[in-house]
Amino acid sequence: MATRVIPPRILKKFRYNTATKPLNAVHPSLTPAIAPPAFFEKPPSVAAEVALGMDDAERLFASVSTGRLLRSASVLHATAVGPMVDLGMWVMKSPLLQSGLPRDLVMSVTRETFFSHFCAGEDAAGASKSIGVLNDAGLRSMLVYGVEDAHDNEGCDQNLNGFLHTVTVSKSLPPSSVSFVIVKITAICPMALLERLSDLLRWQQKDPSFVLPWKQDSLPIFAETSPLYHTQKRPEPLTPEEESDLQLANQRLLQLCQKCEEANIPLLVDAEHTTVQPAIDYFTYAASIKHNKASNPIVFGTIQTYLKDAKDRLLLTTNAAEKMGVPMGFKLVRGAYMSTERKLAQSFGHASPIHNTIQDTHNCFNDCASFMLEKVANGPDSVVLATHNIESGKLAVAKAHELGVGKVKQKLEFAQLYGMSEALSYGLSNAGFQVSKYMPFGPVEMVMPYLLRRAEENRGLLAASGFDRQLMRKELGRRLKAAVF
Repeated sequence: MATRVIPPRILKKFRYNTATKPLNAVHPSLTPAIAPPAFFEKPPSVAAEVALGMDDAERLFASVSTGRLLRSASVLHATAVGPMVDLGMWVMKSPLLQSGLPRDLVMSVTRETFFSHFCAGEDAAGASKSIGVLNDAGLRSMLVYGVEDAHDNEGCDQNLNGFLHTVTVSKSLPPSSVSFVIVKITAICPMALLERLSDLLRWQQKDPSFVLPWKQDSLPIFAETSPLYHTQKRPEPLTPEEESDLQLANQRLLQLCQKCEEANIPLLVDAEHTTVQPAIDYFTYAASIKHNKASNPIVFGTIQTYLKDAKDRLLLTTNAAEKMGVPMGFKLVRGAYMSTERKLAQSFGHASPIHNTIQDTHNCFNDCASFMLEKVANGPDSVVLATHNIESGKLAVAKAHELGVGKVKQKLEFAQLYGMSEALSYGLSNAGFQVSKYMPFGPVEMVMPYLLRRAEENRGLLAASGFDRQLMRKELGRRLKAAVF
């Protein structure tokens, strides 16, 4: 997960912040409570509360060494201090990192602190060790080669080799320790082409008579509520060179899908900002039609539920796939790019595509989760519930118990970012569910933007990581007392 680039032609007149903004609920106490939304007709059952055991720090962190717990607590506490985060971000963005001793010093400190906490390693070998530790603790891994935003075919080809190697490494690890390989379409298709494809797809949505001769069989990308303001005028057709580049991008994705199919490891496509998301969905759904067979989806898409049209698009896509006999896999997330999306919409004179309130976002995530759990219980579809929100976790657990959806391979997976929401991850795992951690790897320089966003996401004493920090303090205090007395 690296810095996303929204094209200058769209961001002409305003500055933007590429940092991920947290949309998870704040948990300042050990007993967070949010009223359940409408789609879940009743609050989490007592059984779900007991099963997760979110107040039992000793059990939650039983598999975590004291050294690792100390480091985790220290990093999360450091990112909770706003001025410290501001200073760190300034240093990592400053000319000090261009060369020489200051750069070496900053990289060394970063490697031993934030990088070690939020990333799996600098290469496949390092990532394998981190995966092994998690696997011993009962957690699985989503392996993420941390590159994005290629701008030419040479860069796309290099990135593809990295993704292919990631599949090879995953296959060599203990069975089921890697739940998914993650890909960014922005890394295997030039960004400018993704922007052009998205413009063309949006215009076809406005004008169904608009012909796209290069378009493959796909699934619905837009709903009636989807924003189309990005494309202000009829776009020109793809040039012969662009069509050639599109064919190369299709071949890269095909090669990666085939590699995952052979390894029997699902490929999960990450979501991006709305400027290029239509093209990403197009690639994802075209690949799903080709590769998702029987009850074993190989290609998974991502729905960002902070978008107002998220549920409508999810319903349209899954219904169309069901009619075609294509099993679908989706990862549900709340989303990133909140600041940029709002500024972008404002620059076009349109309302933000993001829900007006955080509770609306929670409701949308939980509605979509409930819908997908029903699909999992009654059909061939699969879902990854990627959330740091404890209440959403409890609601989903209660719904899964109600439907009889348990630990079924690749049908239901919970997920959190590596180094974040550890208590929720272990709680869900202890309750018998499959849980994965999103684990980027690569050289420190390559994943630096990802680290900046994690620091930004955790800043402030009331950030989403506050619940984990309190539990870690509680467990460290317990271990200290046990050692002394």
